[in-house]
Parts: sequence; C-alpha cells; structure tokens
Amino acid sequence: MASVMNVSDKIRFMRRLKGWSQEEMAEKLEMSPNGYANIERGETDVQISRLEQIAKIFGMDLTELMSFGERNILYFFGDNNQHVLQALNASPETLMIELQKCQALLQQKDKEIQYLKEIIDLLKKTGASS
Repeated sequence: MASVMNVSDKIRFMRRLKGWSQEEMAEKLEMSPNGYANIERGETDVQISRLEQIAKIFGMDLTELMSFGERNILYFFGDNNQHVLQALNASPETLMIELQKCQALLQQKDKEIQYLKEIIDLLKKTGASS
C-alpha cells in the first residue's frame, strides 16, 4: 500500500524536482533558510497564504500542490465535446466505477440531444404552419 505524502514531503519533492537548494527556495520566499527548512521538516504550521506562495513559485495552484501524490480522478471537459478522463494513481476498480459514471453521463447527454432535436423539429413545423 502506497503511503500518502504530507505537505512538507510534497514541498521538498517539488523543490528537488526543480533542482533548487533549500537556500534558493528560502530566498524565493523571502524567508530565512532555517525557517524554510522547518517547513520541509514539518516542524512548523504553514499558513495558507505561505502555501499559496510556495505553490505559485512551483508554477501550480494550491489545489495542485495539496493533491499532488494523492489518489485522484480528474475530469476535464474540453472544447468541441472532447471529454478526457485523467486518472492518477487509481485502482482498476475505481477506474471501472468512474468509467461507468462517464458512460451514464454520455447516455444522458445523447438523450438530451435527441429531446432537443425533437423540440427543434416541432418548432419548425409550428413556425411553418403559422
């Protein structure tokens, strides 16, 4: 079973991923190196405003930082009816359930489209006879 990363682990991981030292990160946050090291060690409670600042430095928003490394299913609905399901660290069972939910949504969408087409046809017929 995979362990869940806490916030300090996520911050340390992202800093290392960027190739920055603790001192460089502290400088970007305009704080002391010891103060920043305390954040990475989880020895201090970090205010939301500071977490938002850290996330911004990493080029992400706070939600991305907080959910990084967690089990998530994310839905992205794009233009031109392009539907994309992105799964991060999800079990096959979870993926199957989410796929079934997506299929049900698509079926509902198709029914609504058919209903709207019937309304349009009815309106055209009514408008033509007026």
